[in-house]
Amino acid sequence: MLASTFEQGIFMGFSGPSVRYTAVCGISLLALSVGAFPASAQEAPSPPGGQTDRSDVIVVTGARGEPRTVVESPTPIDVFTSEDIAQGSPTGVYEALRYLVPSFNLPTRAGGGTSTVVATGGLRGLNPDQTLVLVNGKRRHRTALINSVSTLYNGAAGVDLNMIPAAAIGRIEVLRDGAAAQYGSDAIAGVINIILKNSDSGGEFTSSYGENFDRGDGQSIVNSFNQGVPLGEDGFLNLSVQYIERDGSNRAVPIASSVRLYPTIGGQPDPREATIDRLVTKNYGQFPQESLSAGLNMEYGLSGETKAYAFGTYTSRQSDLEFTFRPPTDIASLPELYPNGFRPLQLIYEDDYEFAAGLRGEAAGWSWDVSSNYGLNRVDLENRNGLNASLGPSSPNKFYVGALNSSEWVNALDLTRPFDLGTAGALQVSLGLQHREEIYEVKQGDAFSYAAGTYRRPTGQPFAGQLLPQGAQATPGFRPDDAGKIERTNLSAYGELGWDPNEKLFLGIAGRYEDFDDAAGDTAIFKVNGRYELLDGLAMRASYNTGFRAPSLAQQRYSSTTSQFRDLNGDGVNELILLKNLPVASDAAVALGATPLTPEESENVALGFTLTPFSRFTLSVDAYQIDVADRITITSTFSPLDTRASATPGVTVGTQVQRILIANGLPREISGQYYTNAIDTQTKGIDVVATYGLDVGAFGDLDLSVGYNENETEITRIIANPPELAALGTIVIFDRARQGAISEATPDSKLTLTMDWTLDRFKAGVRSTRFGEYVARNATNAASDRFIDPAWITDLELSVDVTDFFSVYAGANNVFNEYPEEVAPPNNGAGFYDTLAPFGFTGGSWYLRGVFRW
Repeated sequence: MLASTFEQGIFMGFSGPSVRYTAVCGISLLALSVGAFPASAQEAPSPPGGQTDRSDVIVVTGARGEPRTVVESPTPIDVFTSEDIAQGSPTGVYEALRYLVPSFNLPTRAGGGTSTVVATGGLRGLNPDQTLVLVNGKRRHRTALINSVSTLYNGAAGVDLNMIPAAAIGRIEVLRDGAAAQYGSDAIAGVINIILKNSDSGGEFTSSYGENFDRGDGQSIVNSFNQGVPLGEDGFLNLSVQYIERDGSNRAVPIASSVRLYPTIGGQPDPREATIDRLVTKNYGQFPQESLSAGLNMEYGLSGETKAYAFGTYTSRQSDLEFTFRPPTDIASLPELYPNGFRPLQLIYEDDYEFAAGLRGEAAGWSWDVSSNYGLNRVDLENRNGLNASLGPSSPNKFYVGALNSSEWVNALDLTRPFDLGTAGALQVSLGLQHREEIYEVKQGDAFSYAAGTYRRPTGQPFAGQLLPQGAQATPGFRPDDAGKIERTNLSAYGELGWDPNEKLFLGIAGRYEDFDDAAGDTAIFKVNGRYELLDGLAMRASYNTGFRAPSLAQQRYSSTTSQFRDLNGDGVNELILLKNLPVASDAAVALGATPLTPEESENVALGFTLTPFSRFTLSVDAYQIDVADRITITSTFSPLDTRASATPGVTVGTQVQRILIANGLPREISGQYYTNAIDTQTKGIDVVATYGLDVGAFGDLDLSVGYNENETEITRIIANPPELAALGTIVIFDRARQGAISEATPDSKLTLTMDWTLDRFKAGVRSTRFGEYVARNATNAASDRFIDPAWITDLELSVDVTDFFSVYAGANNVFNEYPEEVAPPNNGAGFYDTLAPFGFTGGSWYLRGVFRW
């Protein structure tokens, strides 16, 4: 199974204690699944019997018209089957892609707040929203949960692939090349096309259980069901259901006994110090999550060549986000309500669905497809075990924070026709029109969640007489000025020509025009690509394209406040601040220099070759360079706690910032930031994949693969400070930490070595992946930068087909229990591992999985 996968999905655990797991689905431990690692990302599914030869697999992404094999494709395409995606019992599609795609990076956490639960992975060193996601070739809607207050991918509002049930996926095609001219805005880094299962018979039940080696936490349950049903003479209905439950994991250590959690009494420690559970931090690990999802894919033949089709997915998911412990001595705490301190909890409820329907057929030699699809992601946020300190002891401890909605409605007409040019070869002509309507909405929370009370601590308590922080801890609700709706319409047209003058040469050209009815305006882009077979088994391929990404509505409108730890002054001390995303059109953002967002524009050039000199051996090498202008990023943090000197003698930068924010209606303790077209970047990289299958006779089949990616991003331009910031003095709009998040915070390379062995009904697979080094920069002080060394992660899997209908496997992810290096000593029971680590910081895990087929 090795040949097509450069890297196999991360095998993360899902939660659920063993007792509950046995009670809910006792058959799970009897139904354990099959399959060895699918190996490096060569571009296709494995043929039966363990024979590895993916060179002739047909793909539908990358060139319209007659489908081509992956080797014949003029641009690199990886193909992963449902078996590949299921390896290791991953708890989401993003986790499966972590090892499957050469240049795909999935950090453990992109940042804090809701960024800890948004599935965010970047392709070829770019942001998640710079990769276009399709389902059955149709554009997928974005998530409403933007990556806010995060280190990596800040501002990205991409597609959450984990909202698509893996049980419904037949295969995934990943086009690793710019394709905005073919498919539209966002396809700067490439395209991920999810193709749903379309079988009309048979079914499958899958169940898995796993947990971490250390502390026995992070228990996971994944149960899924799929069934195919015939419709008419040549139609089908395919249904899928999937349930996932993952318990939390925690790697915090106890707070040192020298740290006082309570005020001293007459100079002596409070007696409660000796009895309190000092492991007060619960959010340093993996958060609990539970989801239920379903998928549908159907097709029905009408008259002649005309067919009706429909597909859709639905997912309901709850994530528990536990914030840092607030001791009773904290200014945001109220001893009257929580005498032992408290830990706020945020509940994130998501409902996500998409439904598409259409007709396709043949007329006058043209293949036509008319379709309409609508997708919505809704997020409701609730705060429990919290308080609004400014309201005093009468404060509620439960708040409705508000809601976010993101929807897209897409209508499209696609036409394509082949023309036989005789001795001049064959020409494929494709044309299309598309209408897209997007809506993004922020709904305010309840009044207590953002209220500014006047309560002051009484005499005898810490901070006596001071005004206390307003808004719910740790996430104040969306205020009335945060709430609002923004929408826009986009019209586009494209044309594409694919010419095969002979059997050895292919030339393609595509052009696209898009027009938005907001500040994104209109644009025209194009792509040219080609492939030439120099010798039998050796072919060169190349492409050049321009592209763009219109600012997402979330980047323009999103506004929220959350608690974050930031080293604002470069002294190595992280301070807890309330950080607010300021909409670019808000008075506060404009006062700090914000201007309307404009589209990102890109140029992408790629050159590579494929080599298939003999059976079961394939080598592909693809180099690329991607230049992105006017890239949208988050600004530096503008905080009242910034102690650096400002342009006004004797006044700190923080005081100046505070005055600006207060003058524009924000609380005195709030820090702010906004999105802006801050930089130009250049990304260079190379993907190398080699696979080889050996028939070792009586000893079965042996499949070997090597996959490698090297990627580097350089910032080539940073905008100057706007006058509003220049007047403050030492502050900069895009600080060195933000620069590092773009250029150094992802591994500079990834190497995967895979070996699969198949003998009759038995399979064994081992995969070792080396993640390269990366750097987490400090905002102001280079001495506080964290340099993370490379790390090797090894996974092992054993499986057996017990019968023709029942298979079991057992495996371990991160067999040697590797952790990221400690980047700081434990501090107040909180973090000391690097949370950007691409392989997690909860150590190794084991799993059992079973599949029953009929």
